[in-house]
Amino acid sequence: MHVLHLITTTRSFFEQQISVLENRGIDCTVVGVPGDYTAESPRTPIDYLRFHPKVLSHIWADDYDIVHGHYGLVAPFALAQPRRPVVLSLWGTDLMSDMGWLETISRYGARFADATIVPSPAMSRELDVDHVEIPFGIDTELFRPIPREDARERVGWDEDERIALFPYDPDRSEKDYPRAERIADRADADLEVRTIDGVPYGEMPYYMNASDLLLVTSEREAGPMAVKEAAACNIPVVSTDVGFVDETIGGLENCVVSDDDRELAAGLESVLAGSGRSNGREAIDGLSLESMGDRLVECYRAVLEDRGRDATELSLERTDDREETYHGI
Repeated sequence: MHVLHLITTTRSFFEQQISVLENRGIDCTVVGVPGDYTAESPRTPIDYLRFHPKVLSHIWADDYDIVHGHYGLVAPFALAQPRRPVVLSLWGTDLMSDMGWLETISRYGARFADATIVPSPAMSRELDVDHVEIPFGIDTELFRPIPREDARERVGWDEDERIALFPYDPDRSEKDYPRAERIADRADADLEVRTIDGVPYGEMPYYMNASDLLLVTSEREAGPMAVKEAAACNIPVVSTDVGFVDETIGGLENCVVSDDDRELAAGLESVLAGSGRSNGREAIDGLSLESMGDRLVECYRAVLEDRGRDATELSLERTDDREETYHGI
């Protein structure tokens, strides 16, 4: 099976999807929107105009079985090509955006795609068309409990500091970093809120394990993935009730979920006075990368069968010497 993946920008969970698909023999080609993206300097309309012919050139040049769009913004480009069925994955900040035009595009794409995938029950409740829920998987071999003293030595943090990890760029308004600072100031504890951005993904487990807790104060989320990753490390989490947070860590030891600042501040105090670890790994059964990969392949096969093609015979339609291709961005 050969799948063309369209993206606006890469994310660690997307790269993991590509990896598990390729491990299952899916030939993946990734095409991204031209231009560079940062939160302060998003892509321009001209970048997206350049994207359309780029997508069409790939469609006409190769025999793809499926076009898989990731994020609502690419839905029009996935649907505009006339040849192949479309799978659309919504990531959260598209369907649940405070920008009405982006939400409209995302809902339009979900309505007309052959299959739509959302990663969480929170998003599923927001979508009124047929869709499938496939949670983003967690690499539990990478995100694992590590002794705090070892992790702090690795990242260069002082052993005696009390640190709440805020795992986002503080300039992202929807993550509400000022609220995180206010809650930490309100807590009766000597606690520093420390942010990280641009850290290599493979180092994130060390930063999580070096922290006393993960602090999330987002206004809205489809996830957040950081909560699942912290759970896999048995790191306590204090978070607003967004996305799948309550479903993942609600009721776990040393974890607090609330939208009330007083309760969140009290949660910080309670975690710091407690045993220092959660039992979060118990909450992530069924969230493995392998499970995610299996369900993605099932979705692809269902789409092809709906289109009247037998996915088990696709390999017979191609020569055996096709090289797998992963075009990075």
